[in-house]
Amino acid sequence: MAKRTKKVGIVGKYGTRYGASLRKMVKKIEISQHAKYTCSFCGKGGRKAFTSLTIR
Repeated sequence: MAKRTKKVGIVGKYGTRYGASLRKMVKKIEISQHAKYTCSFCGKGGRKAFTSLTIR
């Protein structure tokens, strides 16, 4: 079994690249991006939310 991430979570795939601050920003965005939510149009649950990722 491979070793799992403890603190970094979903951004562990980036390893030590890009710096800690950018990875923290991306972590917040990716967690909200992959979260399940209820559809505002039909009210169905379990849909995935999609957001655009823009880092300057």
